[in-house]
Amino acid sequence: MAAATPLEQPVPVVPAGALPPIDVTKPGSISQPTPRTGGIFDSVLDTYRSFQDRRAALGLSNPGTVDNIAAEVQRNVFLTNQTFSGLRAELNKSFSIAPLFQISHAFSAGSQMLSPYTFLGLYGTNNTLCQAQLDSDLSLSGRFNQRITDRLSFKSQIQIQPSSMAGPGAAQVSLEQDYTGADFSASIKSINPSILEGGLTGMFIGSYLQAVTPRLALGLEGVLQKPGGGMGPEAALSYAGKYKGDDWIASLQLLTQGGLQGSYWRRLTDKVETGVDVNLQFAGGNPMMGGPKREGVATLGAKYEFSRSIFRAQVDSQGKIGCLLEKVVAPPVRMTFAGEMDHAKNAAKLGLAVSIEASGEELMEQQDKVLPPTPPF
Repeated sequence: MAAATPLEQPVPVVPAGALPPIDVTKPGSISQPTPRTGGIFDSVLDTYRSFQDRRAALGLSNPGTVDNIAAEVQRNVFLTNQTFSGLRAELNKSFSIAPLFQISHAFSAGSQMLSPYTFLGLYGTNNTLCQAQLDSDLSLSGRFNQRITDRLSFKSQIQIQPSSMAGPGAAQVSLEQDYTGADFSASIKSINPSILEGGLTGMFIGSYLQAVTPRLALGLEGVLQKPGGGMGPEAALSYAGKYKGDDWIASLQLLTQGGLQGSYWRRLTDKVETGVDVNLQFAGGNPMMGGPKREGVATLGAKYEFSRSIFRAQVDSQGKIGCLLEKVVAPPVRMTFAGEMDHAKNAAKLGLAVSIEASGEELMEQQDKVLPPTPPF
């Protein structure tokens, strides 16, 4: 009988599990695994892989950033950056939903903090945000945010204040890079960086927040300020912690210079949220005045959501009481009432605002069908 040709030779059977599984969707997956060298590099690589496996088994999620560690209290419940005084009217016009493009005209009277007229323009996509605001006193502010990858984003902000009778003009530039990992967040921010004075000057802030368990996150934030004029640099370091329960969130920040800030947020019902914030400052005082000086402020707030309105109220230990009511009169019309009483200063202020959304009927129907983009705010 004739001998078998090479094409007729039996193919050897490889036992299951002898080779690693091949993922044909990834280029280079058919190549052999990295050979072991038998040196210290293998020990380091094995330790790293073991750490990554244990880390993935915990099921950790992204804890947010250090800047927003108390956002549930400071932004959702309290009246921070929402209260105002005097009369205010806003006219908003949306031209498209995807991409998001809208302009706004705001008029105010009887307020020392708001300009008589403000124009605002906004353009946003899932990866880009452009926003500019111009006031009647020629002060300009703008933002440009860009999502470079799914995890890395770049944020910039500029503010220009012209000189007036109230004081000289000023300008500020802020540059920030954020990286959002699977279970951590890292950020580097610089304010007014410059090399024109013979060296690097400005304020630089770096923060890192890491999820340790599914509920606990720990992090730190460092601030380095290098003023010009031959002055020496100043540094500060703070530690942060955040714990998330089933229906409550607690956070704590400790400053190495002697400051402590803690917050507690709790959802009582589907419509009611409450928050408590305590800020303690231990400032070094003048020995001639009797030693160090201690100051502290405690604030309690609540938020009620009704079918077509939102009510916020807060009170602090310094005798200040404030409230804010947002009411949707009709789908395009929203009214806002703000009030504040400061018993320590014997002062009070009231505010009333009307906002009108002047979008067309076709765009209003499109809002119910098209999902608007989520720009990198």
